[in-house]
Amino acid sequence: MRVVTPAAAALAVAACGQDRMPDATDGMAFFVDNCVECHGSDARGDGPLAAGLAKKPTDLTVLARDNGGVFPAAEALSYIYGEPGSSHLSRVMPEFGGAMEDDLVPVEIDGILTPTPRELAGLLAYLESIQR
Repeated sequence: MRVVTPAAAALAVAACGQDRMPDATDGMAFFVDNCVECHGSDARGDGPLAAGLAKKPTDLTVLARDNGGVFPAAEALSYIYGEPGSSHLSRVMPEFGGAMEDDLVPVEIDGILTPTPRELAGLLAYLESIQR
């Protein structure tokens, strides 16, 4: 993981050809396109494909509650992006890394500006916004 200064972060966003950081609205669009089938439209793990899975998808609305009231951005990003230590057989959820590596934006993860795929930065913002 590399640390990005605020000035470098602003340049990085501009260099991506975008004039703004992704937000929860962008993340919701990604969620609808990629996550609803398993996690459901309300993100509680009850999507149309959930019934056929051996393990129920995670209720994404209680991540903060299950982490002492703090949204676990680093853990969520690690799992969504694709944990390098896990084999493809140990998880049902697809890994969203790889092709996204060319469009990075700086996201503060545990106090450090971290280069993060733009689409996943929006998804993190969305997931944090739906915590109950």
